[in-house]
Amino acid sequence: MTRQRMGQHFLAGESWQQRILASLPRDKDETWIEIGAGHGEMTRLLAARCRRVIAIEADLRLAQSLQEAQQRHPDEWRGSEIVTGNVLEMDLAELAGGHFRVYGSLPYYITSPILHLLFGCVGRLKSAHIVIQLEVAERIAAQPGGRSYAYLSAASQFYMRPRIAFRIPSGAFRPPPRVMSALVHMTVPGEGASLEIADEAGFLKFVQGCFSHKRRTLRNNLRAIASSESIRDGLATSGLRPDARAEQLSLSDFASLFSRLG
Repeated sequence: MTRQRMGQHFLAGESWQQRILASLPRDKDETWIEIGAGHGEMTRLLAARCRRVIAIEADLRLAQSLQEAQQRHPDEWRGSEIVTGNVLEMDLAELAGGHFRVYGSLPYYITSPILHLLFGCVGRLKSAHIVIQLEVAERIAAQPGGRSYAYLSAASQFYMRPRIAFRIPSGAFRPPPRVMSALVHMTVPGEGASLEIADEAGFLKFVQGCFSHKRRTLRNNLRAIASSESIRDGLATSGLRPDARAEQLSLSDFASLFSRLG
């Protein structure tokens, strides 16, 4: 499968690469995992300023080119490792062998699965810095009450604290995508660390159910798991309006409701 068919667009131009690099945490003892190394431009830049870079590349031809470049210029690639394969099939924490950070220009069509993969690594993950479609970036960082606020917003903010660093125009990529992109910084821990949720999987399933039909009220979305009377009492006890909708609730609101209905 070609790189373009995989949904990947290469960030062209040293100025954008340097701008991204300047915004990343800098520590010579860090381990970085790069998702989608491409031609290795960011791999080399990261390798020059940290202890170890694990560059994951799914495209076999690109991975081979990276390995050949590594052999030709060992000093430029010092501390780097090229790993070939599908990142969604990898255990990133095991791969890193300790705490690590992530950088990646993510293929648009698998952004959400990769984010959920990262959520499972928050015990070892220190931060993630990802270039993604602007629309998805805005959804991840959206606050309650906004039009973009959705389940992905709540799940992302449960595990991490996302912030849009800057937008990147389509012309910065080769081939240029049809949409704007953005660099998002996501630090650990997220808001979930202070909510003391014992059943995280159950809580997120509950939140997802609350968003199942966005135009419906919570009372309608929650009828599959609780009686109308229980829902009414749960909303009232949590200080929420009877006609409240999921996009209006903060994570603490969801946690309060979950403790009564989950």
